[in-house]
Amino acid sequence: MKLKKLQPLTNDYLESIGFVWHTDIDNSSYVANEVVEISEEEANTYYEACNELYDMFCEAGEYVIENNLFHEINIPFNLVEIIKESWENDVHWHLYSRFDLAGGVDGKPIKLLEFNADTPTSLFETAIIQWALLKANNLENVSQFNNLYEALKENFKRIITLDTDTNKFEEYYSKLNWKILFSSISSSSEDINTTKLLQHIASEAGFNTDFEYIENVQFSDEGIFKDEEAFEFWFKLIPWENIAIEEGELAVLLTEIVKEKKAIIFNPAYTLMFQSKGFMKILWDLFPNHPLLLETSFEPLENKKQVEKRCFGREGANIKIINSDGSIELETSGEYEGHRAIYQEYVELPKDMEGNSYQAGVFYAYEACALGFRRGEKILNNMSKFVGHIIK
Repeated sequence: MKLKKLQPLTNDYLESIGFVWHTDIDNSSYVANEVVEISEEEANTYYEACNELYDMFCEAGEYVIENNLFHEINIPFNLVEIIKESWENDVHWHLYSRFDLAGGVDGKPIKLLEFNADTPTSLFETAIIQWALLKANNLENVSQFNNLYEALKENFKRIITLDTDTNKFEEYYSKLNWKILFSSISSSSEDINTTKLLQHIASEAGFNTDFEYIENVQFSDEGIFKDEEAFEFWFKLIPWENIAIEEGELAVLLTEIVKEKKAIIFNPAYTLMFQSKGFMKILWDLFPNHPLLLETSFEPLENKKQVEKRCFGREGANIKIINSDGSIELETSGEYEGHRAIYQEYVELPKDMEGNSYQAGVFYAYEACALGFRRGEKILNNMSKFVGHIIK
């Protein structure tokens, strides 16, 4: 890895723009004071790879629905109907997501690790912080693969235009005047401020918006409400699988709301298919030996080093790195043991001189639009650092 050291952003500055989760529990800075140097060619390769991957996900999504493979990829039964409803109607627009990738730098091929399609983290860091870090070091004219803010603004407009041409947004929206309610849980400053950043972008795009914590939002068979005001759109930074498992009655009610066209929810329910790591097995079946994919199975791979993951595991929990002889090299605990396991061919992440591993994250909002990195140990977790980049 080629790294460039920079002067860090101060905590006072970060807090002034709403980025309050800047320090980890061990008192170390969450945002690295250095950036990864990549070439223009490497940036273009990330862009092209993720656009191709998204097309593959869409093809595989149709295959899952046509063949009723929801159980195979660990989809909760009480979300199957709303997934089908959201998939079949174009108004359920996929706003944004993030591909997690190995490789892409120093000549190493890009390989898909997983797709954070429903509630991807590190949006604030990617869209705002890594750009601000360059600006603070008088590098604002240096190029980044980072158009996330504008890409999100344009994609919010597509909620109305349903078209590549967003110039029609004001004309269409003036006739509709539909509103978006943004919601997060109240106990996470990261979730709150990430959601409010998205609300700000939607407001800049031209929408009427409001915010409310999930526990205060009202749901009925008539729609989604805040203080008895109905909202045509609802953005929730709450994972679909959490709604299914922890709030079963709400899952049923949201299905009825979508079926009866009382409201549209973002990200749409079909993104849960993409979010499931079991989807990697479907991709491998449909695109065997594709250069962007790693072999993935619901059964342990024979005579191969591999990683065992849980379909809806998060933050590096419940992961095993298994050697080709079946011995366990590394293992983490967690709360996701009840989800189905997948087995994915192991790939080494790029490393720096100190042995830290780097995983690329590429955001997708209608097209691939921004790159950032996470740095940590062999298994990345919630103590991994965010590392920005520059194009040299």
